[in-house]
Amino acid sequence: MTTATTGFPVDTTEAPASAFSAFRLRRPRATLLAALGLGLCAEVLFDGPVLGLSFPLFVVLFLGTLLALGGREGWQRARPNAWLLVPLLFLSGMVFVRASPFLTTLNVLASGFLLLLVTHFWAAGRVERLGLWSYPFTVLGSFLHLVVLPPAIVHAEVDLSKAREQVPKLMPVLRGVLLAVPVLGLFTVLLVSADAIFEKAVARVLSLDLGLSFVDTVGRLLFAVAGAFAALGLLAHAMRRRHPGSSEAGETEVAPATARLGFTESLTLLGLVDLLFLGFAAIQFAFLFGEAHLPSSLTYAEYARRGFFELLAVSMLTLGLSLVLARWTRIQGQGQLTAFRAACSTMVGLVLVILASAVKRMALYESAYGYTHLRVYTHVFMVALAGVLVWRAVTLWWRPERFAIGAFVGALGFLAALNVLNPDAFIARGNLARSAEGSTLDASYMVLSLSEDAAPELAAHLALAPADSTFASNVRDMFCRFSEPMPGGWPAFHLARHRAAKLGHPRSCPVQH
Repeated sequence: MTTATTGFPVDTTEAPASAFSAFRLRRPRATLLAALGLGLCAEVLFDGPVLGLSFPLFVVLFLGTLLALGGREGWQRARPNAWLLVPLLFLSGMVFVRASPFLTTLNVLASGFLLLLVTHFWAAGRVERLGLWSYPFTVLGSFLHLVVLPPAIVHAEVDLSKAREQVPKLMPVLRGVLLAVPVLGLFTVLLVSADAIFEKAVARVLSLDLGLSFVDTVGRLLFAVAGAFAALGLLAHAMRRRHPGSSEAGETEVAPATARLGFTESLTLLGLVDLLFLGFAAIQFAFLFGEAHLPSSLTYAEYARRGFFELLAVSMLTLGLSLVLARWTRIQGQGQLTAFRAACSTMVGLVLVILASAVKRMALYESAYGYTHLRVYTHVFMVALAGVLVWRAVTLWWRPERFAIGAFVGALGFLAALNVLNPDAFIARGNLARSAEGSTLDASYMVLSLSEDAAPELAAHLALAPADSTFASNVRDMFCRFSEPMPGGWPAFHLARHRAAKLGHPRSCPVQH
């Protein structure tokens, strides 16, 4: 493992470029057939405008194909990074479970990110060796392989010379078909005129409508081809033979950077920042965690509303500052290293107090004004950020090169927590509880912003609410909207939408023509 004099490794990994022109597949024909099958599956599964069962099913099909093509040897190579399959399967499955549009978008993007990581690390490398910036570069490299590899593979593996040899033999058949068209047309007209039963049979054949226009057919064909090419690129990138001594991302630990900032300058900066944060933290303890009182003209809700996002920005910038200083500071000797780590740890600890202040402000704000998507998502993000800051403090003293994998796991934990929390149901439950205690309910926000994920909470409230209330009427309209059939057939089947439709009252909904 290569480390800098500071003990903090630095990411200098770049997206691979030379691998586009040099690759070796273990089973080229099987890979081509598998890619074609996945392309056809993609056309069937993603035919509708909404995602449902189709998304996790396609992910499982792709992973199953990867396992089948790689065999036991491929699985042995992939085992060190097999833990990536757990968040991949969970987040892709949540696309089928959660209906919130924003949460679904996050789940789809995270699943795609993880799938590209899985394909890169399927044959070699270790994901925990990546630096912080290596994650996006590695995913970008996998995406470039997805685009560039398929044409090269098809050109190298598909022999078109035999097909060209058969073209002259097919030309007489084509000319015969062209000659037969007017003859068959004439005979068909005469036979239709001669027999009424045959006329009806021909009419049924000619009136056959498969529900596909020419443009639709071409679009489906192009989508299947594009899906096959994308699958081929991913499969080829996952199973290609790595060159001995290759310097691809994850093969070795990240290399250190050349330190350019003096120890004295860095320690002075850290000390001044620590003093500033210490003064701010003392005030926060007094007003938010102690017995001090705000001025009579300022309520806790107004105090919490002001500066919340600024405090969140300070927390994130401080994390970045600790990483930059650890990367560029010249440190000589154990004494300087200990002093630097202590100053950084103090800064991170004080930032945790500032972040706790931001969480407290958000809690006060939510208790005064209720829950929204922005407030709930930000609240969960702050908890995840606190975990990353704690991990940063740990890696200052132990395995600094492992901060990146901890931050990556923290990001996955943030998404997992959102899915487990179910933000729409949490918002509905919290706001309805506040309404029962006498607080004002923002009914328009509830009706317009919540998805089918909130259906169980809304149905429970609807059963107890007066039938003639405005909010009850709006909720019934929501359930009518939830009960509308979704296009796309069985691939678009969605658990949250199905449950919301079951909880609705279709008899009171207008009939859809």
